Amino acid sequence: MIKQTVLAAACLSLLGTSAFATEKMRISLQLPLTSHLGENLQLFEKEVEERTGGAIDVEIYDSATLYKDNEVPAAVGSGSIEAGVASLTRYVGDAPVVDVFYMPFLFNTEDKVRAAVAEGSPVREVLEEEIAKTGGEVLYWQAYGGAILLSQEEPIRTPADLEGKKVRVFGKTLGDFVSAAGGAPTLVSGSEQYLAYQRGTVDVGMTGVSGVKSRKLWEVMDTITRTNHANIEFVVVVNSDWWNGLDADTQGHIREAARVAQNDVRDRMSQIEADAYAAAEENGMTIVDLTDEELAAWQAVAQPVYDSYIEATGDAGQTILDALGVNSGS
Repeated sequence: MIKQTVLAAACLSLLGTSAFATEKMRISLQLPLTSHLGENLQLFEKEVEERTGGAIDVEIYDSATLYKDNEVPAAVGSGSIEAGVASLTRYVGDAPVVDVFYMPFLFNTEDKVRAAVAEGSPVREVLEEEIAKTGGEVLYWQAYGGAILLSQEEPIRTPADLEGKKVRVFGKTLGDFVSAAGGAPTLVSGSEQYLAYQRGTVDVGMTGVSGVKSRKLWEVMDTITRTNHANIEFVVVVNSDWWNGLDADTQGHIREAARVAQNDVRDRMSQIEADAYAAAEENGMTIVDLTDEELAAWQAVAQPVYDSYIEATGDAGQTILDALGVNSGS
């Protein structure tokens, strides 16, 4: 009787597997699940699995366990993994226009950011078309907040404070900005920045304040300068061939789930940043805000960055800046 029961259970299990076959959707994430991007992906996972009735099984591989952030575009584009989360700037090699969000002080209000990332906006359409050429389809955008500078013992208030210092950056345009300010840009992956600060590989850090909280960067840096010199955006990208192999209904359910997740993280971003700043202060960090004069000094060194962007992106870059009402020659 026991053998018959076990055999019957096995048969039912096999029948269930074939009758309710699932499609795996593995997603690579450089940050831990406790980060706000990790929490957002878990919301997306729940929405997808509920809306598809379990037909899509989402698996999240966090903390760069499968791929570092700079490896995600190639991994997704080649089909080595179905999906991944990457900073927009990780596509700059194939699509230089993506670095518009890292242009110094361009997106200095929430309204400007929301207008640019809105579905159907000329900025978003141009960027997603360029990313699609790499074999990846942008599913949705994840807000990460404004860029800040990190230091040890003394704040970075003006470009003069960067002179001769190695600065962690995560993209070409941010590197151009650091160079224009007199610093030495050093590309460091997000998952490796803790060690870079701890070992003194760089003198100054650059990230979003939510990353300070999720990575406990207060253990290796003690000062935040709230420059907000760039707007950091991540995108959830799916392999185009995998996506095109799904039926229209399943695609629709995933798109709906993506819209829920996208709106959730965007609407909560201000509070996420406020909580991160509070956590940083609770853990002994000093928060520095710039005066109008100090901010003007940073803005004054930014013009060469705009010139380099136009040179690298041509008509596509000019189209985006025109859509944003920017006079790049001023």
